[in-house]
Amino acid sequence: MGQLNRRLFIGTAAATAASYSRILGANQRVRIGAIGTGSRCQYLLSVLNKVGRNDIVALCDVYEPHVLEAQSKYANNAKTGEQYQAILDRKDIDAVVIGTPDHWHVPITIAAVQAGKDVYCEKPVTHTIEQGDILIQAVHASGRVVQTGTQQRSWPHYFQARELINSGQIGQVTFVRTYWYQNHLLHPSETSHIDTSKLNWKLFLGSAPDREFDSDQYSNWRWYWDFGGGAMTDLFIHWVDVVHWFTGENMPSRATGSGTKAILQHRQTPDTMSAALQYPSSIVEFDCALLGYLEGGGLMFRGTKGALRLHRRGFAVYDELPSYSENFEVDKPRLEVRSQRDGAIDHMINFLDCIESRKLPNASIEIGVAAARAGHVANFALRGPGVWSATSQS
Repeated sequence: MGQLNRRLFIGTAAATAASYSRILGANQRVRIGAIGTGSRCQYLLSVLNKVGRNDIVALCDVYEPHVLEAQSKYANNAKTGEQYQAILDRKDIDAVVIGTPDHWHVPITIAAVQAGKDVYCEKPVTHTIEQGDILIQAVHASGRVVQTGTQQRSWPHYFQARELINSGQIGQVTFVRTYWYQNHLLHPSETSHIDTSKLNWKLFLGSAPDREFDSDQYSNWRWYWDFGGGAMTDLFIHWVDVVHWFTGENMPSRATGSGTKAILQHRQTPDTMSAALQYPSSIVEFDCALLGYLEGGGLMFRGTKGALRLHRRGFAVYDELPSYSENFEVDKPRLEVRSQRDGAIDHMINFLDCIESRKLPNASIEIGVAAARAGHVANFALRGPGVWSATSQS
């Protein structure tokens, strides 16, 4: 879509909520179109089928096998195609789910809300810091509901952990260690099976510079700067968003970062990295390596009275020790909570609820932009001088 044009988006502010009549389908079912039907979007379609109250009526993707697979698995009667504008032009569609590569999130979200559609957009909602204000203004001008894909905001045990921390049970929190470890060596991605005759590579590139087809850049776009932001925007922003939510602080004043391509030399983004972001009351650290699964992903809130380890399967609370210890394993927790739920289901329910009520969703556009911004400043530090400062933004 080329470069974003501020005048274009502000100039269409007349397309407000009052401009669109809202008529849900039979029995108040929400009619949904899916844009970018790769693996993540197909998972969201499976969630929509579990939740109900909706009909998936249209699908599009630059790669025909993806859209046909999504149709066969999750939406047998949906109309399929390649161009997302065809979905946005349909008057019988209430909302869209966007699962494209990151560099398409802002253009499609803005086009969608200006077409009168509510939006569920995967994270990160922005591909650059500069896109944040433009996106927020466009969403506000449209009056549309936009839910961003940090599903922890709707996960019940995260609410419980937040209440526990805010009640002071682990004291004053000054340090949060976040981490995510994945194994990209054990099961390397298969890229040779892509049928380029059924792929619109130019449309996939969008605003990215033109180049010859590259199977790894297409299949693993998250690890290339023109399409994604590596682990900082794919993984870290899930956890930093939780910290924003728990502390009420979402604007870092300083960030440091370091990363290296230790094992995946053909990728652009680092496979081994660390970052630290400074907030008014705490330091938030992120460690990531793509060489093994041990420890998985999660957060450790460290307070003056104890600590809370939080992850998608639950959380555990540990009291502070009476004396120094070098035990490798943390002592038995005082409280342990396990979750058997999938937070994406609750997050989608919240989205559908807000489509009907017109209330602000749990992960509003401002929340999504703030989380993405944290990943972007970490990447700025990592890719450049090693440090980013709010007083000298670049």
